Amino acid sequence: MFLSQLSHNQSAIVDTVQAQGTQDTIAQRLSELGFVAGEQVRLIGRAPFGGDPILVQIGFTRFALRLSEAERVVVVGL
Repeated sequence: MFLSQLSHNQSAIVDTVQAQGTQDTIAQRLSELGFVAGEQVRLIGRAPFGGDPILVQIGFTRFALRLSEAERVVVVGL
């Protein structure tokens, strides 16, 4: 399952960040920001009318991600 597929207030554990190509700077940046294997992530909210961007939380830090960015993060349910 991808981070973009979580429901409101649903938590999951980050499995991997999948790069889309050899020079995927977005996937690299997500890893640098803390989207690493084993970290718990929770979907806080979605924008109206399509839900792009989404608001997610890792620890005490919140991030607004585009759906295309969130689809790089593979998660497993709790």
